[in-house]
Amino acid sequence: VQLQASGGGLVQAGGSLRLSCAASGRTFSSYVMGWFRQAPGKEREFVAMINWSGGTTYYADSVKGRFTISRVNAKNTVYLQMNSLKPEDTAVYYCAAHGGGSYLDTRSYNYWGLGTLVTVSS
Repeated sequence: VQLQASGGGLVQAGGSLRLSCAASGRTFSSYVMGWFRQAPGKEREFVAMINWSGGTTYYADSVKGRFTISRVNAKNTVYLQMNSLKPEDTAVYYCAAHGGGSYLDTRSYNYWGLGTLVTVSS
């Protein structure tokens, strides 16, 4: 499966953005999908995951209550709604398709899209 993230940009603290991740391939609906982010000089970190049906989601503590992950399988797309953004949310955001193992571990994801940059100004 091929993934392409979009929707990043520059936003002021307290603002909102919605990221999209478009997938190619008929098997998209069978994948658990995740969002990760990587800030300059830091390791890539888990942000959120969603199961194949959208009925199960999980978030990093740092974004819980502010970010919402969702998916529309008919559109082969997963979303990340980001509200109440903070400067520390500044990072390149990546979507990924899970291949097995811990949902929090980057090594558990087999397919990665090119990232989209989110910059939050104070």
